[in-house]
Amino acid sequence: MDKDEVRARVWTLLEREGAARFPGARGRIPNFPGAEAAAALLAEQPEWQAAETVKANPDSPQLPVRRRARKDGKELYMAVPRLRQEKPFVLVRGDPTIKRALDEGQPVGVEEMPPIDLIVCGSVAVDRQGVRVGKGGGYSDLEFALLVESRLVGERTTIVTTVHSLQLLDEELPETEHDFRVDLIATPEEVIRTPGGNRPPGILWEHIDEEKIDSIPVLKAQRV
Repeated sequence: MDKDEVRARVWTLLEREGAARFPGARGRIPNFPGAEAAAALLAEQPEWQAAETVKANPDSPQLPVRRRARKDGKELYMAVPRLRQEKPFVLVRGDPTIKRALDEGQPVGVEEMPPIDLIVCGSVAVDRQGVRVGKGGGYSDLEFALLVESRLVGERTTIVTTVHSLQLLDEELPETEHDFRVDLIATPEEVIRTPGGNRPPGILWEHIDEEKIDSIPVLKAQRV
């Protein structure tokens, strides 16, 4: 299966099994029942407990993880949706819902951020080798690449995702050169440690079309 087929299959499965919270699974990182339990299990892991700085995606299913980061006193950074601002990240100050984080947080550029200990990403599907499939926009990969380029993410940075157990697939998922793998997968029932690997060395410009570069100020500035 290619990535679009994986997404369609998982979205359909979640809908059929009633495992997608409002507003539904299709076309997005699915919000799932048990997201809070997955966040709680993740918080028990030594990698989480050792992390002082966390960068998280802005999607709803990872809101419990972002809230746990705030509760645990971690410095939390969130990506601006679609990286559409000149300063594409925000240092979260209050409750880390998307709206409040953007309204109350401090916008920051990559050059203003510290090294990141742990990255939280959303997934549509993930396999037991740590290969993940997102919703198709490629923004998580770009966020990762920007941080790698700035030497804020390295081999010691832990990458995690939280998913419903139905999103965890046993077969191998498709993977491209610009994809990164996750180290930990937290479901509501368990935490899986993967072999990890496959971390792109930075921005792979040949994988980004001109329209996307023009729509992301930080990429457009670097390209110039």
